[in-house]
Amino acid sequence: MSLHWDSIARRALAGEAITRDEGREILRLPDEDVPSALWAAYAVRKAHFGKRVKICLLQNARSGLCPEDCHYCSQSSISSAAIDKYPLLSQEQLLEGARRAHQAGAKRYCMVTSGRGPSDEEIDHFCEVTQAIRQELPLEICVCLGLLTEPQARRLKAAGVGWVNHNLNTSERFYPEICTTHTYQDRLATIRHVRAAGLMTCSGGIVGMGEHDEDILDLAFAVRQERMDSIPINFLHPIKGTPMEGFQQLTPMKCLKVLCLFRLLNPTSDIRAAGGREVNLRSVQAMVLYAANSIFVEGYLTTPGQQAQEAMQMIQDMGFEVDTTEASVCA
Repeated sequence: MSLHWDSIARRALAGEAITRDEGREILRLPDEDVPSALWAAYAVRKAHFGKRVKICLLQNARSGLCPEDCHYCSQSSISSAAIDKYPLLSQEQLLEGARRAHQAGAKRYCMVTSGRGPSDEEIDHFCEVTQAIRQELPLEICVCLGLLTEPQARRLKAAGVGWVNHNLNTSERFYPEICTTHTYQDRLATIRHVRAAGLMTCSGGIVGMGEHDEDILDLAFAVRQERMDSIPINFLHPIKGTPMEGFQQLTPMKCLKVLCLFRLLNPTSDIRAAGGREVNLRSVQAMVLYAANSIFVEGYLTTPGQQAQEAMQMIQDMGFEVDTTEASVCA
C-alpha cells in the first residue's frame, strides 16, 4: 500500500479519520520514510496550533504506597524499585510546586497521586489546593487521582480544576497483560465521568510494553472516538524493580511514527510527548515537535526528564515558540 500524504493531511484537516490500513502502514513505514509522515503530521499540527509548544509539569503529590499492580509503574504494589515513598503532600507543598512550574515556564500543572482512587477527604484537599493556586498563579490545573466518580469530578470542576488525566494506557485486548487489579473499562468509565462533569479529558497511553501494532491502533482510534482533549503519549522507560525492567523494544523512529499516527487521527487534540521521551528518542527527540504541540519538563514522577532550560533551548533551536497565551479555564 502506498500512502498519499497530501490526501492524508487534507482529510485529517477536514476532520476525517484515516483508515485502519493507513494507520497500520504508518506504524510500519521504513525508517527512511518517517520525514514524509512528519510532514503530514506537521501540516495538521501547524493548522491548529501554529508553532506553539505547551509546557507542562508534573508534581508527584503522593509517591508509592499503591495497592494496584500496574506492571510498568515503579509505585505499584508489585514493584521493588528504589523510589521515594511519602504520603499526600500538604497544600503549601503543592502550592510551592505550582510556583516552580510557573517559574519553569509551564502553562499546565498536573498533580498526581498514587492509589486506586481518592477519598472524599482527598477530593476536599485538591479542591482547596486548586483554589489557592488559581488565586495566585495563571496556570491550567490538571489532576490525576485514579478512578473517579462523576460527583467527585463535579466537585473538582467547581473548585477550578480544568483537566483530569486518566490514561487508557493500551488497548482493551492487551490491558489484562499490564494490570489485573482494575480493568480497561474501569478507566474508560472514569474518562466518561470526567466528561459528564464538564471537565476536559487528558488520556493517552504507553507504548513499548510488549503490545502489538494492532493494540497501538486500537488505542489511537479509542482516544479519537472518546474525543480526548489532551493525549499524552508515553514511551516505556523500563524501571529496575518493575516487571517490565528488561523491556527495550522501541526505536526513536518507531516513537515518531506513533506520534504521527496519533496526530493524524486527533488533529485538534493536544498531543503531548510525555514520559520516556528522552530515553527512547535520544538524539532525535526535538523531532517530536513536528507532531506534538506539548511536552513535559523536569521529570515524570519517579524518573528524571529534560530540564526546563534545555527544553526551552530545544524549542527555540527548532524554530518553535513556547505557548505563552493566557491559561484557559475549563468552561
